Amino acid sequence: MSHHRSSRAAIGLISLAVLAAATLTACDPDVEDDGAAAIPAVPAALGEQKLDWAACPAPSAAQGGGEKPEDMPDGTTWQCATMKAPLDYAKPDGRTIDIALVRARAAKDSGKKSLGSLVFNFGGPGGSGVPMLPAFAADEYLELHKRYDLVSFDPRGVGNSAGVKCLDDKAMDAWMAQDSTPDDAAEEKALTTGGSVYARACKSNSGGVLEYVGTQEAARDLDLMRQVLGDDKLNYFGISYGTQLGGVYAHLFPKNVGRTVFDAVVDPTEDFAAGLLGQTEGFEGALQNFLKDCVKQEKCFFEGKDPAQGEKEITELLGSLDAKPLPAEDEDRVLTQSQAFTGIITALYSQDSWSWLSLALEAAKKGEGGGLLWLADSYSERTPDGSYANSSFANTAVNCADYKDRFTVEDVRGRLPEFRKASPVFGDMMAWGLLACTDWSVEGQASTVDVKADGAGPVLVIGNTGDPATPYEGAKKMADELGRGVGVHLTVEGEGHGTYGVNKCLTKIVDKYLLEGAVPRNDTVCS
Repeated sequence: MSHHRSSRAAIGLISLAVLAAATLTACDPDVEDDGAAAIPAVPAALGEQKLDWAACPAPSAAQGGGEKPEDMPDGTTWQCATMKAPLDYAKPDGRTIDIALVRARAAKDSGKKSLGSLVFNFGGPGGSGVPMLPAFAADEYLELHKRYDLVSFDPRGVGNSAGVKCLDDKAMDAWMAQDSTPDDAAEEKALTTGGSVYARACKSNSGGVLEYVGTQEAARDLDLMRQVLGDDKLNYFGISYGTQLGGVYAHLFPKNVGRTVFDAVVDPTEDFAAGLLGQTEGFEGALQNFLKDCVKQEKCFFEGKDPAQGEKEITELLGSLDAKPLPAEDEDRVLTQSQAFTGIITALYSQDSWSWLSLALEAAKKGEGGGLLWLADSYSERTPDGSYANSSFANTAVNCADYKDRFTVEDVRGRLPEFRKASPVFGDMMAWGLLACTDWSVEGQASTVDVKADGAGPVLVIGNTGDPATPYEGAKKMADELGRGVGVHLTVEGEGHGTYGVNKCLTKIVDKYLLEGAVPRNDTVCS
């Protein structure tokens, strides 16, 4: 497994359940939110603002820390800037927030005419695009860089864009380690009390932005960004949650949709509970595929050739961790059951990670929890010095702003059987994730996401048959919901979360579309 792909998998996750259960444009004045009054136009001063692009500093702690981005292989320097956007688009003359951006200008020596900007969102919600695009571009986007300015951003509530803040690092360690699968009334109370404390901390520490970090607001930021960047239409590449953001953008601004690609697609027709149940089934399927592959390898963490033995040993390991955490080598910490769940799920995002997961499980069987703890830390963006990016906080804030459904302990108990049927290993943890927004201070906008985009240009919608986090069926539903002549459904027969840069057939199709405008045949299959 390359670290690059595992990092991408960790950020690409939509699953609020893992984070919660492990812790539990000038806008068109005629565009309307569902059931809401028309949104006023953004002041001309914002739509015409000039960005002060400069060499990028090292990422902030909220963005995940690290080094300054390295130049592209052709010497192009990464530039960063901030864009002013209304905090509340219903009151565009009021308070503004800064939206952090990053770009690499199109290669000068490609001999091709520039196509403007190509804006990326890598998912989450909660992923900071400012450090992420430079981390991936040299390996994956060189061909696209020949004709596009590569652009990404921290969505509102994320990283350096009015980032949501909840707990300090020490409290976050405790939050990520606490029991997420209660076995009795006392443990249920501890889980729900912890969720209430977390929600209150987010409200008190986030400066009044929680009400304004939903996907509709982020989509309006995208259209303002399009204007400020000087593009007539938004060319966009959304991955995982980025497909939900792109779908909402297409719904709100269909006439402004340029060349657009959705990879690892969120099902817009599912409500919060259905989405978690679908992910539960997806991770169970990925686990079974991992176990079947493991027995074919020279070394596997369990003996014999029966995948059922591997699942049995994982179940036993998780059960033992519920009573007694494991020490982690070179860490003054232990591996809890919740962190082990998170570590296993993180590794299931990419087939490249399977060998690492087998090694981590083998070590855990011998009493050493460091491997699984490292995987869990990579998911939650905990750095070796013990600090956290704000991605976990932003993940909760965006999901709770988007989805209005709120669940009780009784609701969870009633749904446990169907979650356990979906996955004997992950069912309990995912079901308890339904409580993530129970005591949240902001009401959610809707039960499902509206992405109908009549009149928009073609959008490539890619589903991977072995995707654990955004199950394959969601891509077809997204294509259908976008509308006839808009959603172009593509299938990749493979494993993992995301296909571009992994599957050569699919990558070639996407490049030809983005660079030449060649729209593939609907229902094309790449194996």
